Amino acid sequence: MTVNNAMTADFLRSAYGGESAAHMRYLIWADVAEAEKMPNIGRLFRAIAYAEYAHADNHFRVLKDQVGDYTVASGAVFGVGKTVDNLQGAINGELHEVEQMYPVYLETARYQNEKGAEKAFHYALEAEKIHAKMFQDAQNMAKQGKDMDIGTIYVCPICGHTVADHLPDQCPICGAKKDLYKDFPA
Repeated sequence: MTVNNAMTADFLRSAYGGESAAHMRYLIWADVAEAEKMPNIGRLFRAIAYAEYAHADNHFRVLKDQVGDYTVASGAVFGVGKTVDNLQGAINGELHEVEQMYPVYLETARYQNEKGAEKAFHYALEAEKIHAKMFQDAQNMAKQGKDMDIGTIYVCPICGHTVADHLPDQCPICGAKKDLYKDFPA
């Protein structure tokens, strides 16, 4: 499927850049959490980093026919602090995507009848809502100086849906079968 509208293509590149940065940032913050003796929060960062990779991959693949060099402007949280602060950065980034970025990108793709972009943006938007909540739960524990109590974390490689402890039979966002999920065991 070819992207025919420059605005949607720009939004896909921007989202790709933001998701790529989130992927790397969460891996870095996972190391910090592990060093602070919060391995479960570290594992959560790693699992959601994988989900962000899935989002970036989706945006990149929709742009498959857009070959060339582009300057990519995307928002990103920078800095490394204590885990509780890194979690706030993660929450802020996820909420920006949920409340600001993806709703606009999704509506633009719909308006421009860009079905591939619409699907990619929808997948990311729905998964980011879950990520914000999971990071908030983790931060609530980190504020008490505790690691979170969380079992196996499962991530859908198609859309980034993330769930802990109980694997659904199929992904509620994209419909993928449960055997496709990547697990991050406790």
